[in-house]
Amino acid sequence: MKNPRLRILTYLLAVGSLLLAAILYPSLPEQIPTNWNMDGTVTYSSRYTLFATAGMGLLFAVLFDILPKIDPRRRNYEKFGGFYDMFCVLMQIFMLFTNGIIITESLRPGTLSVPMAVMLGIGVLFVITGNFMPKVKSNFYMGIRTPWTLSSDEVWRRTHRLGGRCFFLAGLIFIICAFLPDRGFIFCTAAALIVALIPCLMSYIWWRQEQKNV
Repeated sequence: MKNPRLRILTYLLAVGSLLLAAILYPSLPEQIPTNWNMDGTVTYSSRYTLFATAGMGLLFAVLFDILPKIDPRRRNYEKFGGFYDMFCVLMQIFMLFTNGIIITESLRPGTLSVPMAVMLGIGVLFVITGNFMPKVKSNFYMGIRTPWTLSSDEVWRRTHRLGGRCFFLAGLIFIICAFLPDRGFIFCTAAALIVALIPCLMSYIWWRQEQKNV
């Protein structure tokens, strides 16, 4: 990738998450919160689960290195290598953030408003991803990969420009809803559907238009 320092930072964050889990593990209760439902109920799991969630960061760090090398379109990664490296770091920060929520609520329950924290985290992630998405070039592992975007570089380009706007808008909705009394779950669901459906639908429409002009 283009920035070795960011690649190193990706691994440092992943290892740091595991070290944090190991250091705080003796202080954790036998059962820790791992899932917060929309109705306010909390699901608990064995504290060993923390190592599984923390270990996901290291697994992702390795995959982030391997996938570009085995992608048939691996040369395209050089065209957006800077963003790819930043995205890898961003994902590690987000995973460290979620593990931090679990640890905080395990040691001091009620310290955080977990729904607010999660929605803010997702919102920021979406906003940043939306800003960089138009820079992603055609590949088989990252981005909006539909049969139609993978069949046409022009459809890929148009879809990711639209997808970037959708992610940015959805991120703003998540951030705003995080401060609403009822957390605006209906609006967040609508925002998630926008991100998931509209770019995919438009990629098909643009591909059909392109085929008619051939």
